[in-house]
Amino acid sequence: MKIRIKFRKQGTMKFIGHLDVMRYFQKAMRRADVDIRYSEGFSPHQIMSFAAPLGVGLTSNGEYLDIEVNSSGSSSEMVQRLNAVMADGFEVLSFHRLPDEAKNAMSLVEAADYTLAFRAGYEPEDLEGFFQGLLRFYGQDQILVTKKTKKGEKELDIRPLVYDLSIVRDSSDPHAPVNFDDFKRPLIYMRVSTGSSNNLKPEMFLQAYCEQAGFNYSPFTFEIQREEVYGPGFHALDSYGEAL
Repeated sequence: MKIRIKFRKQGTMKFIGHLDVMRYFQKAMRRADVDIRYSEGFSPHQIMSFAAPLGVGLTSNGEYLDIEVNSSGSSSEMVQRLNAVMADGFEVLSFHRLPDEAKNAMSLVEAADYTLAFRAGYEPEDLEGFFQGLLRFYGQDQILVTKKTKKGEKELDIRPLVYDLSIVRDSSDPHAPVNFDDFKRPLIYMRVSTGSSNNLKPEMFLQAYCEQAGFNYSPFTFEIQREEVYGPGFHALDSYGEAL
């Protein structure tokens, strides 16, 4: 049967790259005694795929991987077994069975939610002015940036790739992450296009605004966290399955 697992990646695990995360979960499946299915042939490997690789340095409350199993316990039992072998920073949130005809998570990805917070010492003097300017920038009909490709540089309008943007000021906001209190400051919430065809990193949008506003931007300006990953129609990837 096909299984979709949702997990969090926090703390120092944000420095672990995608290939190491994949190898980590392969070992975790064995430690948790998951009856995972292997491919056939001379070098069998676990049948496992991830939805959308997370960049190094980013935390997340909504990561996904798909596996196939020969047999399974209940969803609650499997979550408990996996979390019992997880290192600090990884937490399995759900373990759902998918329909037999379900597509893998990687092929479904179309959008993702992110929250961004200024790192200590990088905040502008007029934080509220920065936020209000950002909202006006988002309200433009067109935002052109120069993007480097394998064939050189091309001008790209990234405005259609940003589906939503707002400022999160307290934990009652529906866009506030579950660990909002860890940040202890307002956050920028963004929903952007994600996937193989149209993929926008939220930092590209913020960099474009900072350049227009005359604000000094560096790769360390923001702490970035992915909150959720969506398929067509903005359906969260864990909504495609059901608990065992």
